[in-house]
Amino acid sequence: MKWFLLSATHIVALAFGFALGVYLLPILTAPAAPDGAELSAKAQGAAFSGTFTRDLRDSDFLHWGEGEVSVGEHLIVHQGKLAPGPDYKLYLVPEFVEKEARFEQIKAASLRVGDVKTFNGFVLEVPQGTDLTAYTTVLIWCEAFGEFITAARYR
Repeated sequence: MKWFLLSATHIVALAFGFALGVYLLPILTAPAAPDGAELSAKAQGAAFSGTFTRDLRDSDFLHWGEGEVSVGEHLIVHQGKLAPGPDYKLYLVPEFVEKEARFEQIKAASLRVGDVKTFNGFVLEVPQGTDLTAYTTVLIWCEAFGEFITAARYR
């Protein structure tokens, strides 16, 4: 019985340590986020804007975003906060979605813009030749775990 109890407690400790590492590693290795003035300047002149909110269907206390997102011909700028996590990708999506299952259905029709590596605002370049009017929504997705983080309709 003692052997079983020791084994169980060690397994629980290892699982907890692994989970904590998955959560903390992106925070510890994240580059410095752009400052507010830089974000504001780069958001100027954007053709579209939207808002990330925490109250989306598949957002929860570990997977959320909030703040303004500006979408322009050359840049996508987020001024706000994201729940920290690994392997975030930003997509342009042809329709507004707030559920993982629906995004997985239309992921092939979506455009992966780039990696989101900061959690207090970011700037990403829009791929050259992208028709922003072919999409309606900016979506952040955790590629490693297939988790919906947040989305914002911009048109």
